[in-house]
Amino acid sequence: MSKQEQTAISPTRTQDYPEWYQQVIKASEMAEISPVRGCMVIKPWGYGLWENIQRLLDDMFKATGVKNAYFPLFIPISFLEKEAEHVEGFAKECAVVTHHKLEKGEGGSLVPAGKLNEPLIVRPTSETIIGDAFSKWVKSYRDLPMLINQWANVVRWELRTRLFLRTSEFLWQEGHTVHSTKKEAVERTHMMLDVYRRMAEELLAIPVITGEKTEAEKFPGAETTTCIEAMMQDRKALQAGTSHFLGQNFAKASGIRFQSADEKEEFGWTTSWGVSTRLIGGLIMTHGDDNGVILPPRVATAHVVLLPILKKAAEAESVMAYTRDIADRLRQINYHGAPLRVEIDARNIGGARNWDWIKKGIPLRVEIGPKDMAVNAVFMARRDMDRKQSQSIPTERFLEEVVDILDDMQKNLFERALSFRETHTHTIDDTNAFNAFFTPDNPEKPEIHGGFVRAHWCGAKACEEGIKNRLNVTIRCIPFNEQEAAGKCIECANPSPKRVIFAKAY
Repeated sequence: MSKQEQTAISPTRTQDYPEWYQQVIKASEMAEISPVRGCMVIKPWGYGLWENIQRLLDDMFKATGVKNAYFPLFIPISFLEKEAEHVEGFAKECAVVTHHKLEKGEGGSLVPAGKLNEPLIVRPTSETIIGDAFSKWVKSYRDLPMLINQWANVVRWELRTRLFLRTSEFLWQEGHTVHSTKKEAVERTHMMLDVYRRMAEELLAIPVITGEKTEAEKFPGAETTTCIEAMMQDRKALQAGTSHFLGQNFAKASGIRFQSADEKEEFGWTTSWGVSTRLIGGLIMTHGDDNGVILPPRVATAHVVLLPILKKAAEAESVMAYTRDIADRLRQINYHGAPLRVEIDARNIGGARNWDWIKKGIPLRVEIGPKDMAVNAVFMARRDMDRKQSQSIPTERFLEEVVDILDDMQKNLFERALSFRETHTHTIDDTNAFNAFFTPDNPEKPEIHGGFVRAHWCGAKACEEGIKNRLNVTIRCIPFNEQEAAGKCIECANPSPKRVIFAKAY
């Protein structure tokens, strides 16, 4: 590979997309595999990103009246048994605690002792234990709506794991609400889905499709599941968030009753909704390139890194003073309600320093040397542009325009991702063409083929399963904004009321 073709990440996206993804996470120092199988260690650069997402999303929740609480990590197994469809949906993923202490066995090894009277499930999701609390908190219609969220970790025992996308333990938020009417609960379900849509598009710069899951793909125990679906650069879909209308199923299972205004006892109508650290994986796969991560400024761990050039000891003190002054002035600038986040990297390691920040995806890299100081300027590069497209810019102008530069980068990342999705979204009505689209000519490189397909589906479970079994393709959602237009099912040719989104998915 020539110097002009050099990339920081090997293999590249086109060579081996799954391995590229793993190498990007390693190179950006976002996370690493832990000693516990299937779990991960989120390092400061990755966790800072999650903290920013958490802070911004938490504000969006609270703007709708939601309050935070916390519930136990352990759930009695009898709680899951109350809702049959729910326990069936999660049974294979549950981690179970059966003992409460350790004793020394033969050879000094530790063995479980003190068997529990009732096994405890390590939280896979909290509908049942939060439902138990709601049954105590809700007595009257005056107590409603009950709007609660918790930020927590959950455990789902995955056999095949991938950092951020699918791990046995991950971080998330889960919202749970109770309402006095079905209408209000359905409205809340869609309200929170729109919060997720705005979060994905406005903060993460990830364009998403909103819609409803099919019966086969919905959350276990829900009446309906709504979702946001995004396209990654390998053209696969990623479910980036879900909001569930639970009807009265969990209210009946948990005994969430209230006295109505006309003094009748009724069951509540409930919802639940959640997003997780999977969003970080989605961000990487939406915006990353062959040099590493590209962080959207609205959620970036840091916005600017200042790189003082300290080649001569005699100039070092003045360059550092100039650099610190710029950092202080940048930190006084308000960017969407918070101070700009600034790093200073004074390591004397040559070109490797610049590459480190390229791989980390920091939006702006700013070099400062004696020559720049002499003309009161800085040398700036944007991460969303070619690494060679750096420019000298007067310091005062940079300070005046830095917010506009970051906003332009945010807009550019979203528009680039939206253009990619639209380019790789196709409308197909012919079954043979549909099959060919999802059967690449080179099966060893599926990343060079595929995308989203808008096609008709009659609504039959057999057709949905047939496509999934034959092509490993699922219905990602029934889009809300899809125009009603009758046609023929892509699988059986029976009448279909509207198109749905088909794709291979994570």
